[in-house]
This record gives sequence, C-alpha cells and structure tokens, in this order.
Amino acid sequence: MDTSAWTLLIFFLLILLLLAWPLARWIAALCNGTHPAWMRAVETPLLRLAGVAPDADGGWKPYALAVMAFSAVGTLFVYGLQRVQAHLPWNPDRMAAVSPDSAFNTAVSFVTNTNWQGYSGEATMAHLTQMVALAGQNFFSAATGIAVVFALFRGFAARASGKVGNFWVDLTRITVWLLLPLSFVLAIALVGQGVIQNFSASVEATTLETQQYPAPKLDAAGQPLKAADGTVVTEPAQTKTQTIAMGPVASQEAIKMLGTNGGGFFNANSAHPFENPTAFSNLLEMVAIFLIPAALCFAFGRVIGDPRQGWAVLAAMTILFVAAVIAIIPAEHAGNPLLTGLGVDQMASATQAGGNMESKEVRFGIDASALFAAVTTAASCGAVNAMHDSLTPLGGMVPLVLMQLGEVVFGGVGTGLYGMLVFAILAVFIAGLMIGRTPEYLGKKIEAHEMKLASIAILVTPLLVLVGTAVAVMSEAGRAGVANPGAHGFSEILYALTSAANNNGSAFAGLSANTPFYNTLLALAMWFGRFGVIVPVLAIAGALARKHRLPANAGTMPTHGPLFVVLLIGTVLLVGLLNYVPALALGPVVEHLMLWTGR
Repeated sequence: MDTSAWTLLIFFLLILLLLAWPLARWIAALCNGTHPAWMRAVETPLLRLAGVAPDADGGWKPYALAVMAFSAVGTLFVYGLQRVQAHLPWNPDRMAAVSPDSAFNTAVSFVTNTNWQGYSGEATMAHLTQMVALAGQNFFSAATGIAVVFALFRGFAARASGKVGNFWVDLTRITVWLLLPLSFVLAIALVGQGVIQNFSASVEATTLETQQYPAPKLDAAGQPLKAADGTVVTEPAQTKTQTIAMGPVASQEAIKMLGTNGGGFFNANSAHPFENPTAFSNLLEMVAIFLIPAALCFAFGRVIGDPRQGWAVLAAMTILFVAAVIAIIPAEHAGNPLLTGLGVDQMASATQAGGNMESKEVRFGIDASALFAAVTTAASCGAVNAMHDSLTPLGGMVPLVLMQLGEVVFGGVGTGLYGMLVFAILAVFIAGLMIGRTPEYLGKKIEAHEMKLASIAILVTPLLVLVGTAVAVMSEAGRAGVANPGAHGFSEILYALTSAANNNGSAFAGLSANTPFYNTLLALAMWFGRFGVIVPVLAIAGALARKHRLPANAGTMPTHGPLFVVLLIGTVLLVGLLNYVPALALGPVVEHLMLWTGR
C-alpha cells in the first residue's frame, strides 16, 4: 500500500472513531431506557395503543417469538406488495407485478437485512414498492438486529433477573430515536452531493453519439423469433436516446448504508452516479456503514459498566479489518499479470500498468473501490461501488473471507457485535480449558448450555453455505446460471451462498441468479442464516440473564487487554474460517495460481 492508500484508511478510521464515540452514549441510553422523559412520554401511549405494556419483560422466549412473528408478517407484506404493485399508485413507469419466485426471494432478502437483489431495481420496482416495502424493511430489519444485541447486553448486565427486555419497545425506540434521525441527516447530505430525490417517471435523454446494438426480430404477435438451435434472432439497430430512471433515491440510500442493508435503488448500486456521485459521498457512505456497528461496541461497554470491554472488542474488529484492507488494495494494484505485455517468464516481477481498473469507477479509483469492498463485506451491507466479479482472484477472496468469518468484523447493525460476542464466549471457554478453570466472561460462568448454543450460532452459516454450494454445483439448474467456467464460476456460486447465508447481499454478479432455483435456494439460506443465529443468541442472553454476576478475583482472566484481543482474533480465524479453506482452495486460490503461472 502506498501513502495515499494509508492516508485514506487512517482518515476513514479517524472519522469513524470521532463519530461513533458520542453516538454510543445515545445508543446506551436507548438500551437502558434513560433517554429523555419527553421521548418516553411519546412512546408510552403509542405502545399501549398497540397493546404493548412498556414495562413488560417475559424473558428471551417471548422476545424471540416477537422477532419471528414480526419478520414473518413483514415477509408476507413485502411479497404481497410486489405482486400487486401494477394496480397501486406511485407507479409512474407502470411496472408490472414481480414474478412469484423473485418476489419471494426479495421479501425474505429485505426482511432478513440481506438485501440480495436478483432483479434490476429501476426496471422492476415501482416507487411505492421501493419506498414502503423495501425502504421500510431497511429500517425494521436493521432495528431488529440492534434489538437482539440489546437483549444480549442486558443478559450480561443482569443480576439473576432473567430479563432481556421487550422487543416491541426496543424496536420502537431504535427506529424512531436512532435510525430515522440519522437517516434524515445523511439523506440531506447526500442530496447536497447530487443524489436524486424525486417522484418523477423515467426521462428520455438524447445521447451525443448514436449507439449501435443488436435488437431481437419480432414475429406478428410481437414475440422474439428464434433460430433452429433456440437462440434469439437479432438484427442491427441504433438509437440516440437513453432512458434514465428517476425516484426517491437519497432517502433509501441513507438507511441502506446506516442499516447495513445494501439494497440499491439502481441495479448498479453505489457505482451509479445518482446513488454515489462524488468522492465525498463515497466516504460518507463508507462511514455510514460502520458508524452504528462501531458505536455499539462502545455502547456495550457502557451498558455492562466496563468501557474497556467495548474497546477490546472494537480493537479485535479493527485489526482484522485493517489486515483485510492491506490484502485487497495491493492485490488490485498488482492487477492481471496477463495484461503486462511481458512473457510468462517475466510476469512474476511485473504488474499491470495502472492496476486493475476493470469495472471500477474512475471517479473513485482503486484505493476507494477496494476499501469500499472491504467495508461492505466486513459489515453485512452488500452495497457495492465496483463489480466484485472483476476483482483479482486474491482481491475477490478478501470479501469472501470477511463474510465467511460470520461478518463479525464490525458486521451488520447489531448482528456483527452479537456474532463477535459469541466468539468471545467461545474464546474464554477455550482459555478456561487451557488453564483448568471454569470459564467466565464479564462475571458470568460459561457452562455447557451456553457452549451448545454458541456452537449452533457459529456453525449454522457454514453449514448453509457449504451444503447450498454443493447442491448448486451438483444440480443442472445451479450450473446453468454460471457464466464463467472453471474456478471463477465456482467462486461465483460460493460467493452467492456465502453472501446469502451471512445476510450480506453483495454478489460477484457473474452468476445468473434470478431463476426459480436460485431464488428459492438463496431465500432459504437467507432465512435460516438470519434466524438460525438470532434464536440461539437470544437463548444465550436469557441463560446469562438468569446467572449471578460474579465479582472479579485473582484467578479471573482479564477480557479487556491485548492478550484477550489476540485470543479473540485467533478464535475468529481458526473457528470461523477453517470450515471454508477447502472451498476457497477450489475457487479463488486455484484461479490465482493459474493466473500467475500464465496458464
């Protein structure tokens, strides 16, 4: 990495720290219910009108049931709205109803905070669907993740009370007093940078040059003609106009980033100039992705009464993130050795002139594009400002690895931190075995019950990824979507399942995934990847809340110092990544070796 890359990384982390520290105080107040009295006065009648007692707390099981019920209703609502959007208002471009399999996939995707998109947003979704169904779930799915980590906070802080909070109260407070204000401020900032915000229909623009393209020949019924081999018959055509989509983009862009959702209004996502027009808007979006996950680390320390614990977790996340950035930026600067103009025997010491700029925006360049790729996959965001399918093999492996770690390197809003805390529980258990003591974390004994739940939470996503990839590779319908042969095609399938099961949503995009097979397979991976982790985490919160909080003594292992940070990082790498090593060897590693041997 050169000086400019280091400057960008340090500047990004510095801004993040300066913004996350004060925000953490507010998040902790929402978790503890110590926010201003006038806000609580606003909440109480609304909650009672909905039939929710503001002070009700039935433990982790009612909390989990509420999460599942709310998510199920949200899925049905988003699915239904897509199916009838053709008959609803705010559809100036007269978008047709979305197909059943695509609507099912999209509904599950947005409710689980994955925001995987198998469709082109500007050509599929009406403004009403974008605003009410998709942007609405951007708020609710993000608030659900934060609510779950609030419950885990209370599990560590409780003193044998068994209480973890009330989901409906947490959901209301997080949405109204955290996500909405932040999104409003960011949306205004993005509009100031040139992100569009309107309710207009698409406009026709006259291009400076005439564009030549192959158009399908149509029969008398207006259907494409096909040759004997089944291919569509085309004829030369030309045009001097371009259709440019309009819509309420800035409002969706803000919560897309702050909620680590990632679903773009446009198919090109944050590479589109209407979503991300300038270098400054690019920096704003990257900071927004990490802002709440970083602030939650500090809030964790405040809620449990020991700020050092939050610093330790944040340090582990930051070290892993910096290591990923140090890997991806040089890989993209090295570029493709076959494009150096040199012979095979000279390629070992050669680099592609200018680095790998394929499918990257010139206004961002390699450093900002590679950093964005690391940010969006370290968090469960999935927004992209460059095509990951065009990254170098090692560059593309970095986003894969960041997701396969369970997206605990900052991670999604709430999801990243509760995933990292599950690894922390495992780390202290391993340390306890090594020194022959009953493991404790934050004064709570870690026993067999907690370890069983932690094991489920850690292993459910690798199981979904590897089994799902195997099913796709072995089935004809799965292989039919692969556009590239060999190792890269395998990487595309592995990336898709990794992204879905870890609720990221980004894609290599060389895979044709908008088919009934992939829409169904990926939807199942997204659903069980989300709730297969949430339910065990809430069960851990309930188990910890029932335990007495023991005071530290001479034999207690400190969990706030450098030694614990190293232990936590080692646990994340060894337990989180080893499951995927054979699959990575078949994909990006093989592709890299083939590329650099000139074969």
